[in-house]
Amino acid sequence: MNNFLPTTKKEINALGWDRPDIIIVSGDTYLDSPYNGAALIGRLLQANGYKTAIIAQPETDTADIARLGEPKLFWGVTSGCVDSMVANYTASKKPRRSDDFTPGGKNTKRPDRAVIAYTNLIRKHFKGTAPIVIAGVEASLRRLTHYDFWSDKLRRSILFDSKADYLIYGMGEKTVLEFAAGKNPADINGLCYVSKEIPNGFEELPTYEDCVKDKKTFTHMFHTFYKNNDYLTASGLAQKQDTRYLIQNPPSPDPERVELNSYFELPYTYEVHPHYAAQGYVKAMDTIRNSVTTHRGCYGECNFCAIAVHQGTRVVERTEASVEKEVQRFIDKPGFNGIINDVGGPTANMYGIECRKKKDQGRCHDKRCLYPEICPQLGISHKYTNSLLSRIRKMDGIKRVFIASGIRYDMIMNDKKFGPQYLENLVRFHVSGQLKIAPEHSEQKVLDLIGKPSEKVLKEFVSAFNKETKKQGKKQFLTYYMIAAHPGCEMEHMESLKKFASQELKMSPEQVQIFTPLPSTYSALMYYTGKNPFTGHDIYVEHDGAARSKQKNTITAPIDRRPGKAVAKPKRDPRPKLRKRPKPK
Repeated sequence: MNNFLPTTKKEINALGWDRPDIIIVSGDTYLDSPYNGAALIGRLLQANGYKTAIIAQPETDTADIARLGEPKLFWGVTSGCVDSMVANYTASKKPRRSDDFTPGGKNTKRPDRAVIAYTNLIRKHFKGTAPIVIAGVEASLRRLTHYDFWSDKLRRSILFDSKADYLIYGMGEKTVLEFAAGKNPADINGLCYVSKEIPNGFEELPTYEDCVKDKKTFTHMFHTFYKNNDYLTASGLAQKQDTRYLIQNPPSPDPERVELNSYFELPYTYEVHPHYAAQGYVKAMDTIRNSVTTHRGCYGECNFCAIAVHQGTRVVERTEASVEKEVQRFIDKPGFNGIINDVGGPTANMYGIECRKKKDQGRCHDKRCLYPEICPQLGISHKYTNSLLSRIRKMDGIKRVFIASGIRYDMIMNDKKFGPQYLENLVRFHVSGQLKIAPEHSEQKVLDLIGKPSEKVLKEFVSAFNKETKKQGKKQFLTYYMIAAHPGCEMEHMESLKKFASQELKMSPEQVQIFTPLPSTYSALMYYTGKNPFTGHDIYVEHDGAARSKQKNTITAPIDRRPGKAVAKPKRDPRPKLRKRPKPK
């Protein structure tokens, strides 16, 4: 029977528990879906025999955190699906008014630096409590010395600042099961802890204090940290933070396909727990409902993106049968409308593609898979994703199957054998009016710092997409995600991007984000140091908030589409009223 994990004392009593083995505390509401990391980990622990409960978005000014008592084994603390500072503030450091993961949509439930706040809350109400384990993207990206945009300084490991007992980084499934089983934390991959000594064979990083004193030292530290994220080649790391060391055990191995299948085949209800649903509608359900994750990981390694450090740079996919099994669950649910909202992962068309060398020997330290050009050893083929999508489309009860995850258009253009078929099927079956792609910019200098392909590939794809759309008689279009104020980007680059969008794309981009330096990304390193970390050369970095917003406004202003014109109009441009011709004097 698909019951929720308990979140109230009434549910605990109904189950006949004296108390849970594990309590997960999350900054998101409790969405019982594999899209929600807290729900996935909770269901996995439950499937392995542990009495697991969830407290979502606990009130910080009451004893709400104590409503289920103290767990027997440990607390699991996460900020939710995103870093709490990203969730709470815009790129201009202004408070966000809305929150898609909160009932009712108001951004009032998740505290700043939620992992620290929740850990302190537990310590306040439970003295000498069971171990506190922090995990999720906020803990993962802040596990070592990192640049924090919101305080504009380097911060220590969040394990030290939160005073939690352990930190699980990465996706965490294998690690949390080993920890729950009582394995020695020093022997668990994917786990960080505090120690007075450095274990044998671990690589010592520059200290936190040395990183604060010298940006070159911090850059060196970051390079070492980044290259030790592949479980086949990584060493354990140690970094002195005060008088003690942050110990990072080597990464946990990626799951095999059958293991990944099992994570997504747990008995989710795919609904918001009634306790929280009663508090208001959760907007995230519009995206999550009837959406299927087919794989995890990304070998794009865009410099502003945190996926490489959190999910990894290799792609692990589910089997077609497992994906079909989940789709059948949707079909069997009362009220299903026959539409699958999304089939994909971090990038939809990476399903079934992986470099054999990387899979067997680990990622290359001297080059990337997709930048500056696609590595020939990657062997891009859309054969398997074509097959998967075809199988889903043919299932009884399915009307439409959309792709909303975003795609890498350079991969489609690179695949001469199966890419054309993928594009044809994409246009014919899988676009819900618009298809989103993320070229980010048009200027090569900026693209090189971002780690994205040239505008030449973009133009080739746009031409192919429009041609296929016209061939099939469709009325649909591309949506372009652009970025402003990335390190290295000046106003002249945004003006050139504006011109490119007008002349080449025939549109004025609306989906433009101001760059936000995410912890433990190369772009954040550029923002903090003012240098290209791969060459050591100085780069321009816009730090002024008003100037960063101006870069965005430069491209979002409407375009004058008269022949030969590419001039920005004022934001308010009402149609001129007809006036009578003046009488001659």
